[in-house]
Amino acid sequence: MDLVGSVPAFVVAVILISASPGPAMALILRRAAVRGFAGAVPTVLGLEAGLYLWALFAAAGLAALVAASEIAFVVLRVVGAGFLLYLGIKAWRSAWRARGTGAAPNPDDELVNTAKGWATAFGEGALVMLANPKAAAFMIAFYPQFVPADRPLFATTALLAMLQVAIEVVLYLALAALVGRAGVWFRRATVRRRLDAISGTVLVALGLRMATESR
Repeated sequence: MDLVGSVPAFVVAVILISASPGPAMALILRRAAVRGFAGAVPTVLGLEAGLYLWALFAAAGLAALVAASEIAFVVLRVVGAGFLLYLGIKAWRSAWRARGTGAAPNPDDELVNTAKGWATAFGEGALVMLANPKAAAFMIAFYPQFVPADRPLFATTALLAMLQVAIEVVLYLALAALVGRAGVWFRRATVRRRLDAISGTVLVALGLRMATESR
C-alpha cells in the first residue's frame, strides 16, 4: 500500500468520523451556541490536542496497553464518564438558575476572552478526549490501516494524525462559526435556558453510556 495513494481514503474516513455525533460534537456545539465562535476555538484545539496525543500513544504502543489493561480501561472510563456528567449537570444548573429570570449569565461567560477562560475551555476539550478509553481502541484499529509496511510506524502515524487534526480543526471551526453567527438568538433567555437543558441532557446521557458500556 502506497502512503500517498491511501491519503484520499484517509481524508474521507476522517471526515465521516468527524461528522459522527459524540461528546466532542456536543461540547463544540454548546460552546459555540452559548459563547460564540471565540469561545469554541479553545475547546476545538483542546479536543484535537487530546486526539493527537492518543495517536502518538497508539504509535508508541501505549494505547494498546491501555486497551488491554482492565484497570486502566475502567479508570479512564470512570474519569471520562464523570467529567461528562459534571459538564451536563453544570449545564442543567445554568438552565435552572435562569428559570423565571432574564438572561442569567453563566460565570464562565466572563472568562471567554481571558487566559483563565481559554485554558479552562482548552482543558475541558483535552480531558474529554483523553479520558475516553474508546479513543485508545479506535486509534489502534484506525491508523495501521493507512501505514504502509515499509514506512516507520511512529513517524507515519504522527504525520497522518497531523493531517487528521488539520481536517478536524477546519471542519469544527467552520461548524462553530455557523453556530456562532446565530449567537444572539441562542443567547436569548428562553432559548439559552432550553439549550442548556438539552445540551445538559445530551452530555449526561453520553456520560451514562460511557460509564455503562463495555469494551
